[in-house]
Amino acid sequence: MKQIKINGGNILEGTIRISGAKNSAVALIPASILSDDVVSIDNVPNISDIDALNEILEFLGAEVTQKDGIMVIDPRKIENKEIPKEVSSKLRASYYFMSALLGKYKHVEMYFPGGCKIGARPIDQTLKGFRTLGATIKELDNKFTIDAEKLIGGHVYLDMPSVGATINTMLVAVKAEGLTIIENAAKEPEIVNVATFLNNMGAKIRGAGTSEIRIMGVENLHGCFTEVIPDRIETGTYIIAGALLGKNLKIENIIPEHVEALTLKLKEMGVNMDIYDDYIIVNKCDNLKPINIRTLGYPGFPTDLQQPITTLLTQCNGISILEETIYENRFQNVPYLNDMGANIEIAGKKIKIAGPTKLVGANVEATDLRAGACLVLAGLIAEGNTVITSIEHVLRGYENIIQKLTQVGAKISLEEI
Repeated sequence: MKQIKINGGNILEGTIRISGAKNSAVALIPASILSDDVVSIDNVPNISDIDALNEILEFLGAEVTQKDGIMVIDPRKIENKEIPKEVSSKLRASYYFMSALLGKYKHVEMYFPGGCKIGARPIDQTLKGFRTLGATIKELDNKFTIDAEKLIGGHVYLDMPSVGATINTMLVAVKAEGLTIIENAAKEPEIVNVATFLNNMGAKIRGAGTSEIRIMGVENLHGCFTEVIPDRIETGTYIIAGALLGKNLKIENIIPEHVEALTLKLKEMGVNMDIYDDYIIVNKCDNLKPINIRTLGYPGFPTDLQQPITTLLTQCNGISILEETIYENRFQNVPYLNDMGANIEIAGKKIKIAGPTKLVGANVEATDLRAGACLVLAGLIAEGNTVITSIEHVLRGYENIIQKLTQVGAKISLEEI
């Protein structure tokens, strides 16, 4: 097991380069097995979620090589066999293999996916998409057996714009017969990244990034090259760090439009930053104004930045209200922030943050990925030492977080316990 130790209060100055998007890469890698030939994916982040997906690829028989952020996947010797529970339970994104295998072989057996415990994360909308395209589903003891004599395009209306269900339906539909229409589709940039990858293979997908996606099925998909987009959640996390402690902190290799929901809120607070084509310069700012935030699907404020920005809201002059509309169990960071000196009240789906409050180092736990990011930010501004346990959650989603923060002046270390 590992823990992070932080000595807080140090100014952050220099440059942080953003890695490839976790939420794109974890879908692109399973999508690769739809190809009939070798594919290459550039800008793949070096995080533990990618290691877990590689384990599944190799278990199925794919040949995988990685060097300098480029992953080369040869799926030609894959054997479609049951993916065991101990493998699929390591991360939520394992269920993208469910749709890729179903799309390619018309049969898949695997267990319910894992991931952070941030509330109910059903896969009913994904299964709805499978059934609409002609699959039959059997579930026993969290094991799914899914079959289709043939996959035929259909009209899929998602009850909510779920990222996972949108991607999973696309992966099945690209080799189904005829036209599939996904309505109320999620619009996140990661979906566009996946659709571009599939189109590079020879798929016929239109409308990705809008609420209606149209997919005309094809018989074969060929090898190709694609690149993972920059991680907008990592971008946002380090921008928030700059608002807390930055001195001309440069966040580079970004797509500013992807974090506009955050930067507009930061401007409303009075954060000092300059936005350029592919980087942002951000500075620590005193006398921050309180704001209200409500999480929504893209292009709204992302749920994955709700916990990180809570640390910044503790430093505002007044009361901020933050409403979480996506997950019902995403305030697990709050008790630990209060232990550090924050003044936060939970009321159902909302929290009320009264500030500014001085944070003091404490022993805390990363209950999930973004809660861990929130506590890292809190540790960076806290007086004294902060120790964060269960830090494996953070390492799932932030490439080289210790090195990136150290090189800009943070006193942070990763320790074995």
